[in-house]
Amino acid sequence: MQLLIGGASAGKRDAVKQRFPGAVWWRLAPGQRLQEVSHVMHPGTPLVLHGLFEWLSAAIHSDFSSDEWRAHWREDLQRLDEAAAGQHATLVVIANELGRGLVPMARDQRRLRDLSGWFTQDAAAQASQVWYVRHGLVQALKSTA
Repeated sequence: MQLLIGGASAGKRDAVKQRFPGAVWWRLAPGQRLQEVSHVMHPGTPLVLHGLFEWLSAAIHSDFSSDEWRAHWREDLQRLDEAAAGQHATLVVIANELGRGLVPMARDQRRLRDLSGWFTQDAAAQASQVWYVRHGLVQALKSTA
C-alpha cells in the first residue's frame, strides 16, 4: 500500500495520476467499510482510494469510540492490502493533511481532525511507501519496498 498525504490542492491527485496512469479511482462513500472496496480491484491495476475527508466525516457522530474506529480501519486496511497483493495490484490511498491549521472551536470539527490524524497514522504504519505532497512537490517519508 502507498499513502500520499498533503493539504488541499497540494498536487496529490496529479502525483498519483503521473505515477499510476492506468489506475482505477474509487471515491469512498460515507459509512462504507474499506474492505468492501475489494470488488473494484482488477488484476495488475492500481486502485486509488480518495474522498477520505468526506468518508471520515460520517464517523464524527457515530456511537463508535475512537479505539473502535481504529480497530475497524486497521483490520479493513489489512484485508484490502492483502486483496490487492493477491491481485498483484497496488493500493494507493490519498489523504488530506488537516493537522497544520488552527484548531477549530466546534467539537465535531476537532473530532474530525483527530479521526483523520489517527487514520493517517494507521495507514502510514501499514503502508510500504508514504509520500508527502506540498506545492506539487513529492517527498518520500517512508519506503520499505
